Amino acid sequence: MGKPDLALVEWLEDKAVDIRKQLCDMTCAIGHAHLGGSLSLCDIAVALYYHFLNFDPKNPKAPDRDRLILSKGHSGCLFYNIFADLGMYSKEFLYNGYNRIGGKFGQHPNRKYIEGFEASTGSLGHGLSLACGIAFAGRMDKAPWRVYCITGDGELQEGSNWEAIMFAGHQQFGNLVAIVDRNYLQGNGRTEETVRLEPLADKWRAFGWEVIEIADGNDMEQIVEVFSSLPPVEPVKPRKPICIIAHTVKGKGIAFMENEEKWHAGGLSPEKRDECHRLIEQSRKRRKR
Repeated sequence: MGKPDLALVEWLEDKAVDIRKQLCDMTCAIGHAHLGGSLSLCDIAVALYYHFLNFDPKNPKAPDRDRLILSKGHSGCLFYNIFADLGMYSKEFLYNGYNRIGGKFGQHPNRKYIEGFEASTGSLGHGLSLACGIAFAGRMDKAPWRVYCITGDGELQEGSNWEAIMFAGHQQFGNLVAIVDRNYLQGNGRTEETVRLEPLADKWRAFGWEVIEIADGNDMEQIVEVFSSLPPVEPVKPRKPICIIAHTVKGKGIAFMENEEKWHAGGLSPEKRDECHRLIEQSRKRRKR
């Protein structure tokens, strides 16, 4: 892997700071959101939607777009804010339509109501199976686009994921990339105390996947380096699918939320929101020019 473009890294870092603040604004305005896992995933999602993903917010159904399945649908609030920031709808439309009767925005995304989502997700453990079907369709169509699937680590305790992992490894989908948000926490505690996942990378390899680990999945330089190194899409030629295991911190960027399972979901008062803004600003990297 070559050294990434530091100007790009810095721009994406600043954008991730903005999105974290917007997440806090939304949580304060609507009263409740799944913050912890959204904050752990924020840097990867920003890198994808603002640079690496072939996605046009002005034409989100373009036939040649990359497909991204958000299997951990409870992080939909992160994507709602990214889409609003990209100009797909206003923040007022988001705030007024979140988790309300007649509103478009649920705690988990519904593709029928919100453009930009390829699938309605939130019943955990099914996103990777959907991604396999889409990758298979891309192969049949000899399509040039890539399929990404973002999973939480807790949902990898479900058997449906391992059926999908086995199937994709057997089919050798060269157009499929799975991204695991490995923050080691789920709604009811630590993953390794609930159902042990390790050695996670070895398990994916055993099922026929190429595995890339990001030691710090909240470090934009490492994220950019990995995404920049992905091979060209191979929709027809068999090649191992790729799993990126990103070791992240739940609640990243807000010190009192980091590695705290109670912040899997919650609300923020205006005072707490302001404190979160201050802490997020303190986490901003200052690079020497």
